[in-house]
Amino acid sequence: MIIIGGGLGGLSTGCYARMNGYRTRIFEMHEIPGGSCTGWDRSDFTFDWCISWLLGNGPGNEMYQIWLELGALQGKEMRHFDVFNVVRGRDGREVRFYSDPDRLESHLLGISPVDAVPIREFCDGIRTFQKALAVYPFLKPVGLMRRAERWRMLASFLPYLGTIRRSIGVLMTDYALRFRDPLLREAFNFILYEKHPAFPVLPFYFQLASHANRAAGVPEGGSLALARSIEQRYLGLGGEVTYNARVEEILVEEDRAVGVRLSDGREFRADIVVSAADGHTTVMKLLKGRYLNDTYRRLYTSLIDEPGQLSPGYVSLFLGLRRPFPTGDPCTTYLLSERETADLTGIRCPSMNVQFRTRHYPELAPRDSTVVFATYFSDIAPWRALHRGPEQSSRVRRGEELHTLPVKHGREYTEAKRRVRNGIVAFLDERFPGFAGAVAVADVSTPLTQVRYTGVYDGAFPGWNPFVEGAETMEKEIKRHGPVLPGLSDFYLSGVWATIGGLIRAAAAGRHVMQFVCRDDGLEFTASVDLGSPPPTHLLLPADPPAQQAELVEEIPSTSTVSTGAPA
Repeated sequence: MIIIGGGLGGLSTGCYARMNGYRTRIFEMHEIPGGSCTGWDRSDFTFDWCISWLLGNGPGNEMYQIWLELGALQGKEMRHFDVFNVVRGRDGREVRFYSDPDRLESHLLGISPVDAVPIREFCDGIRTFQKALAVYPFLKPVGLMRRAERWRMLASFLPYLGTIRRSIGVLMTDYALRFRDPLLREAFNFILYEKHPAFPVLPFYFQLASHANRAAGVPEGGSLALARSIEQRYLGLGGEVTYNARVEEILVEEDRAVGVRLSDGREFRADIVVSAADGHTTVMKLLKGRYLNDTYRRLYTSLIDEPGQLSPGYVSLFLGLRRPFPTGDPCTTYLLSERETADLTGIRCPSMNVQFRTRHYPELAPRDSTVVFATYFSDIAPWRALHRGPEQSSRVRRGEELHTLPVKHGREYTEAKRRVRNGIVAFLDERFPGFAGAVAVADVSTPLTQVRYTGVYDGAFPGWNPFVEGAETMEKEIKRHGPVLPGLSDFYLSGVWATIGGLIRAAAAGRHVMQFVCRDDGLEFTASVDLGSPPPTHLLLPADPPAQQAELVEEIPSTSTVSTGAPA
């Protein structure tokens, strides 16, 4: 089996393929695994780009089993915060979205007693989802469930069905209008860091309930370390991976995928080809637009370019600071004025998420220093209008072809990045005295940076935007026919473009696609937890600033590290 792409979807596919006896080789165009689940070094700081919370990193749900099967969490400390996000209004008031729904309810009622009805309804919804998470299916794709299995799955949801139906039928933008307090009316849209106009209430319940259950914290070592752990699991199972290898074409003979051709002209043959790469690149470039039924043709030739169908790109600013800032919250979304957004090229919504990232990953920075990670949703078009030259460029360095090297985008593009950096630093310096003078290292990435490193269409991580037509159409197609293309045998799709969502969906994609492969080959699918490393431990960290932490002392166990055994 050949697997295209060494992100989490490709690595997961490789792991489950090896568990089921398939010989595998992953081709990844970058020098490292992980795709968008990544980080990089600048001076003596490590800038972690991806994981702000990891769904399923604690027990009590099927997501957790997948991570343990992939060896992603073993031997690491899982850190859980008691505040998911803080939303700070333009007037300086703030809403702290506590993980504990009881504490959240008390906090929200303190802000606006007149909004008691929607507040209590929302917090009750979180409590319901805390229970529902235990029966949420991740291990087996619905398309492969027998009728009896589907009935059992539906029956397990019966106690929660009313809340699920109500929450999926109301957009959060509409739900937020029920609040009379102007700050709550706006803040609820930004619980998940940025504003997601197409999201119903359901994903807000799901994320907050996971956080409340201590199943959506962050893993020690961060994003790249998580990818490295899965890579080691894959290699330990006997898989092969080739880096700096860009696939240019999927080889097809008599309507059967038989291998790949790399950019340097080398060809590799296989019985099965799985693409965990960018969806548009896979179907329109590697397969040259062949094997598209009406559904796929519309998805990838017209719908993909309609506004709102893809997840937005990001502009990210990392700052390495040569002093600690203990009052900085792990995660805050600031609602911005028109003046404060003036230098933020491409910004979609007047808001910015700021994380004092060393609260998540203190091991990724020197002692008594700070890493800050500031992001905002950004369209790619304004950045494309500024840049000059290619968006990606492969070059030979020391006899090896590399595909993610820096490219020169020109003076206007560079100047726009400089304005982003200076504008955000000035904004934070007003709130944290001495901030600007402490900056030692800065690094700005744009949606074009994401294109360069991963090849993702329009910098849209992670692909199709959930809860809109494109994502729902793709989900129905795969549920009906599986992760395949019509008329092409021995070829499968994996990764987030096939499963829709974030990292846990990418990880689950490998498990799902291999169940389809095993079915087609007449084999019984098998998977096992990696028992070769110690189980993860779990730590609860107070997220409130020091002045507010006194009230938390009795809520944190005297011994805050608890071992959890791997499921059988």
